[in-house]
Amino acid sequence: MTCTIFLYKAVSARGLRSFAGNMIFVQNHTPNYKLSLRKVSVMVILERGIAHRILMLFSVAFALFSCSGRRTELSLGKDGVIYAEWFDIIKDGNGTESLVVLSPYTGDSDTLTVTRPLSKFVCMSSSYIAYLDALGADSTVVGVSGVDYISDPDILQRYREGEVFDIGYDANPDYERIVSLSPDLVICYMVSSVESPFIGKLRSLGVPVLVIYEHLENHPLSRSEYVKLFGYLTGREEEAEKAFSEVERRYMDLRDSVAEGPKKKVLLNIPYADQWYVPGGDNYMSVLIRDAGGEVLGAVPGETSSSVITMEKAYVLSGEADLWLNTGWCDTLEDLYSVDPMFRKFPVKKIFNNTLRATPGGGNDFWESGAFRADLILEDLFAIFSGKDDHTFFYYKKVD
Repeated sequence: MTCTIFLYKAVSARGLRSFAGNMIFVQNHTPNYKLSLRKVSVMVILERGIAHRILMLFSVAFALFSCSGRRTELSLGKDGVIYAEWFDIIKDGNGTESLVVLSPYTGDSDTLTVTRPLSKFVCMSSSYIAYLDALGADSTVVGVSGVDYISDPDILQRYREGEVFDIGYDANPDYERIVSLSPDLVICYMVSSVESPFIGKLRSLGVPVLVIYEHLENHPLSRSEYVKLFGYLTGREEEAEKAFSEVERRYMDLRDSVAEGPKKKVLLNIPYADQWYVPGGDNYMSVLIRDAGGEVLGAVPGETSSSVITMEKAYVLSGEADLWLNTGWCDTLEDLYSVDPMFRKFPVKKIFNNTLRATPGGGNDFWESGAFRADLILEDLFAIFSGKDDHTFFYYKKVD
């Protein structure tokens, strides 16, 4: 497998943010990796946040450390990736496919070229398990982070049988266990531009690491499309294309069936650490609700980040709301009232939570399999908004 790292500057049309790339050194730690460092300047044009991306190659400077010793011109473009903003699968002049992952924080780009299917993964997020499961490749998972938070029954069974290991969390991982598993790749995420010491330590130990940003995608189908990334890694690209196409078809058919007319007004969330967060109008959850025929009250139009409202503001919005969704850990009215007695005074009475598939350990399949199955989330929301009493819910349940 070839690992290529890009050093480049990228400009996004949305906000015209400039990213200055920094050189990243990746250790050539297995015979399945061929290493090259490239310097590339590109322009990334994102259309309305739905990742129709035009990549223009301005300059390429190569510093090659490659087993083959050959230089190939790189042609950037959207080769089969439609919605996702933060990864792409590209082809060079010889038709060789490579996976490119772009950091939303810095603009740095990691590029990975696989010459044989990978078969051993450590997954630092449960959503990665869902993508592999959708491909029939969950048997490739050898390590997870926080087994109590995982919903996948096959992974839990293999954990009990000693075939999957819990390597802990990135703040205090079991490095010895990770090394002993000899993973082809540890797949993880970042929540800021500062690289976790966990990532640097793994690289110093010769463990291959790939950071991806599916959790920062804002279109629901962008997150679903990461099944193609895992299809590329496992050599199951045809299966990934088929699986994604089915989710996309179901999602778009349902979205297009939403009747014209007034949107259902939705109060969203409850306070977290005394802060009531409302996602922006273009945020992942807001897009799902909009596509199902709803509108998030208090959402700032055109924004993806969340804003904070007061309890008093939430009370006012509750008077406008048709529904209240995503009430955190509160699955009953008594749970809600225990958070704040003022909730008894909220006029909105139709309340649903996305915890039907929560785990005893505190996990929630909404964030695991739901990362891929955007169509099932939309189906639940559509049923809630349209009052379909005969719908069998997959992720949502009524709070009463």
